[in-house]
Amino acid sequence: MSIHWESLPAGVREQADGYVLQDRYMYAVRAVWEAGRASGLGLKETQDLVGARYEHFGDRVARTPDSPVDLDSLTARAAGFPGRVVAIEAVWDGDTVHDWFVVLLAVTDAPAGEHQLATVYRGTAAAVATRSGTALADHLGVPFHFASPDHPDDTAPRWRP
Repeated sequence: MSIHWESLPAGVREQADGYVLQDRYMYAVRAVWEAGRASGLGLKETQDLVGARYEHFGDRVARTPDSPVDLDSLTARAAGFPGRVVAIEAVWDGDTVHDWFVVLLAVTDAPAGEHQLATVYRGTAAAVATRSGTALADHLGVPFHFASPDHPDDTAPRWRP
C-alpha cells in the first residue's frame, strides 16, 4: 500500500516540514512514520516521503554546517583535549541521513584516547579531511593517518603507535 504525502494529517505534515526545514531528518521520519504506520506506511516509504520534502524545500533547508577545518580552528580544538596529541587520523563513518562522511580525530596519550576534531559531510569530504588533517599534523609535528582516502571503508585499519 502506498501512502502519499497529502493523505497524512495536516498537523503531521506541518510538523514534519518544520523538522525538515531545520535539517532534523530523524525527527521528521519519526513524526511521519508514527502517523502513517497504522495505515501501512513502511519505514522505507517514510524515508522516501521525507527525502522528497527535502527536495521540495531545496536551499530553504537550514543545513547543519560542517565543522570548521581551517588550521587555526583545528589547532585550538586540539589544544583543548586532555593529554598530548600523538597523531591525527581521518576515518570514514556513515549513516542513513548523511551517507558517507569523514571524521577527523586527534589521538592522545596520557590519557590515551581519541577526540573528534571535525566532521566533513559534503562534497569532497576525503580530500578536505586529508588536506586539513595533514596541515594540522604537520603543524603539531605528529603523523597523519587515513587508511582509505580513495573510497569509503569504515573497517579500514586504524592508526597504531
